[in-house]
Amino acid sequence: MYLCHMLYLVPTPVGNLEDITMRALKVLSEADLILAEDTRTSGQLLKHFDIRKPMLSYHKFNEHQTVERIVELLLAGETIAVVSDAGTPGISDPGFLVAREAIRAGVEVSCLPGATAVVPALVASGLPCDRFCFEGFLPQKKGRQTRIAQLADEVRTMVFYESPHRVVKALQQFIEVFGAERQAAVCREISKLHEEVIRGSLAEVLTHFLELEPRGEFVIVVAGKDD
Repeated sequence: MYLCHMLYLVPTPVGNLEDITMRALKVLSEADLILAEDTRTSGQLLKHFDIRKPMLSYHKFNEHQTVERIVELLLAGETIAVVSDAGTPGISDPGFLVAREAIRAGVEVSCLPGATAVVPALVASGLPCDRFCFEGFLPQKKGRQTRIAQLADEVRTMVFYESPHRVVKALQQFIEVFGAERQAAVCREISKLHEEVIRGSLAEVLTHFLELEPRGEFVIVVAGKDD
């Protein structure tokens, strides 16, 4: 496979390295440059698959300063791949800005299908997954309660990312707005050795994590309001 000069958004495993696709490996091995959220994390992935390509740090703290230069490289004929630490770039990770600016500049942009924590958590939750809304990370402080309150009448299944330090807080706030009996599932360490899914009412799930300290990476799935 020979790549035309373009921007590729390349999903990387959220856990097990074997989740990466053959096409993703081809793109990474043939790209001229790889934009990495954390070059140390991505460096370990590339080393595992014996891929040696130049990397450039590209994250939420420098993307506005570097995006113009990246677009210039694309227009000059470079093929560039974007990866985040885990999952699909642009989904609660850097990637949207460079994709938007590349499109505005007339550069072809392609996103490979691949790993994301949203879909496995949603399907494994046992809650309806024919219609859902993805809320990503809630604001840490300002606007957090307002965002949750806005979802009080949401009938679709809701999916949230959350840090282990705020899982208990999130569940408590969900109970205040959605009620203690609303069904939910908390998925921890998806595709990793200690993967688990805790299902039940919000009250039951909260009790579990009050007894066992949350550790790892979390996706919280909450049932929508009954029609």
